[in-house]
Amino acid sequence: MKQSSPNHMNPAAVGTEILWTAQKVFPIVGIGASAGGLQALEEFLGHVPAHCSAAFVVVLHLDPTQRDLMAELLQPKNSMRVSQITDRMPVEPDQVYVIPPNRDLSILNGVLYLLEPAESRGLRLPIDAFLRSLADDQQAQGIGVILSGMGSDGTLGLRAIKEKGGAVFVQAPTSAKFDGMPRSAIGTGLADVVAPAQELGEKIDSYLKHIPTLTPRADHKPGEADLSDLEKVILTLRSKTGHDFSLYKKSTIYRRIERRMGLHQLSRIADYVRYLRSDPHESELLFRDLLIGVTRFFRDPAVWEQLKDEVFPELLATHPLGGVLRAWTPGCFSGEEAYSLAMVFREALDKVNPDVHYTLQIFATDLDQDSIDTARAGVYPVNISADVSEARLLRFFVKEERGYRICKEIREMVIFAPQNVVMNAPFTKLDLLSCRNLLIYLESDLQKKLLPLFHYSLNPDGILVLGNSKTVGGATDLFAQLPGQARIYKRQNAVARAGHLEFPTTFSPHIANALAFKKPMAPALLAPTNLKAQVDALLMEHYTPPAVLTTSVGDIVYISGRTGKYLEPAAGKPSLNVFNMAREGLGGALSEIFSKAVRENATLETKGIKLDIYSQSRAVDVTVQPLTEPAALKGLVLTVFVDAMNAPSSDSTEKAVLAAAHDTRVTSLSQELHQAQKDLQTTREEMQTSQEELKSTNEELHTVNAEL
Repeated sequence: MKQSSPNHMNPAAVGTEILWTAQKVFPIVGIGASAGGLQALEEFLGHVPAHCSAAFVVVLHLDPTQRDLMAELLQPKNSMRVSQITDRMPVEPDQVYVIPPNRDLSILNGVLYLLEPAESRGLRLPIDAFLRSLADDQQAQGIGVILSGMGSDGTLGLRAIKEKGGAVFVQAPTSAKFDGMPRSAIGTGLADVVAPAQELGEKIDSYLKHIPTLTPRADHKPGEADLSDLEKVILTLRSKTGHDFSLYKKSTIYRRIERRMGLHQLSRIADYVRYLRSDPHESELLFRDLLIGVTRFFRDPAVWEQLKDEVFPELLATHPLGGVLRAWTPGCFSGEEAYSLAMVFREALDKVNPDVHYTLQIFATDLDQDSIDTARAGVYPVNISADVSEARLLRFFVKEERGYRICKEIREMVIFAPQNVVMNAPFTKLDLLSCRNLLIYLESDLQKKLLPLFHYSLNPDGILVLGNSKTVGGATDLFAQLPGQARIYKRQNAVARAGHLEFPTTFSPHIANALAFKKPMAPALLAPTNLKAQVDALLMEHYTPPAVLTTSVGDIVYISGRTGKYLEPAAGKPSLNVFNMAREGLGGALSEIFSKAVRENATLETKGIKLDIYSQSRAVDVTVQPLTEPAALKGLVLTVFVDAMNAPSSDSTEKAVLAAAHDTRVTSLSQELHQAQKDLQTTREEMQTSQEELKSTNEELHTVNAEL
């Protein structure tokens, strides 16, 4: 009997082969090329070192009506075996696989599958389709390469590769015969390495040799030896970017660091710490790697269908008189999630066709300013046609040379802003909160703190939408899941956790220690402490000068000592702003010295400020010091109050007493006049500064208007 060839196995044999292949761990490189791709492929594959222990899968734009000779043309130029792909072909290391004409390609458990093209004619995106499949199947073992070609096919696939922790290599546009695809890939900021085609093979080989391991480790945690260096990386990022990643999952950070180590050919994380501290650009690149999120238009279609058919109609029914609904999407990345939400709302509104007017205001926030800028522009490559239906493209997008632009109706529904959900106050009075891209990157303790915060942010019966891999965990008293497979929850009107609600400034232990208000404990709750600690606390309470720690705009974050003689709650709405709380006579002088100290970043002091304290006239010395260290207090301002020493008066004769009183009155009036003159000068300077800022802003608006 004639034996079956490896490419035409019986099902049982195929199953065995799949299992055997899946157990082997080696990287798979997906290569996308189009016009001018043959020359680029020859240069690339011809310089791949022998026995690099990786497989190479080539996807090209081929004429569907012509016989393909690509495998035969590539074979003489490289040392690896080149094969045209057949259906259900297992992938082996040190081999090259080429897609046949008129087929789409996918991969599952290391086995290649050929598919009929989804589109019989017109725009096809086979490179995007395969790279997405490669990312899902191989996770961090997937590597994406884009060579010469026209258009933008492959760009969205590269994003999927990066989302899963893989690496991206792109041919330098200057060396490509057609630079459309390389420029599109580079323009997204996803490329780890940009080089001529003949150099990319060696760079990939070096990258693979210096990655500590390629074994998938979803639950991997760094060992004790590496933990210290990992924390040093987090500290360096915080000092250079201003963002604290200490509450992000250590396993995720560690995997992204390992990838950066491989790109720089560093074998130890300690070496990477030194490199990170010496190269300021690397901090920005690692920061961007850590923020790459899973996003695309209408990801998980079932979620959007349930929002359109069930959730939005119910929300509209709770506002029978019409009005504005509010939504928040933290971790919006490049805007696809927020715009998808706006489009689905418009479709739901059309379906309900209410008699009153409704609109949806979406607040979309992200940590990365560049992502916010991309989202605000609202321009996406033509590749989004793989995720956005033709009807939605026609209704909600405007076709441009670069791709598709979000139409004005949808763009005006979304407000983009940079925000750190771990550090900044949340949006409130929300009807819907969609957090599908963020929680998977945060430690479980932080997730547990965010859920009560989300509960606080939502209106009664508001909606919380989570990613498919996340649930509310033990917060079932706060949220109840709606029927269906999607992770959509309704806010429960529970108050049991109100006492446990923590706001973002308390999440980080560094910030909590630095900014917490002093809260006296009941004697029965005080733990036994040593005598020295109790004496120090007593001295600070009674014998050190009263002081307040504030932000640069005067909002109080810490109170030390008895400040009641200088500050008191203002009438009306409660405020913890030091200027609003300053007693009569102190406000003007304090505002002047405070503003000047912050502006000049210098410690300033003013003496003998006259103010009324409990119906008695007294003098106080005020010192304002902007803080630069320790790092946790950087940017805050310390204001210290010290009672001024009053000169003894002579009461030997009535005349002397009257003269002293007269002199005191003259001195007081002189000081008040001088203070008024200084206040006027300060007001003039601030007005001039405001006018300059307004002029600058007006010029920027004119520029933006001209560009529009």
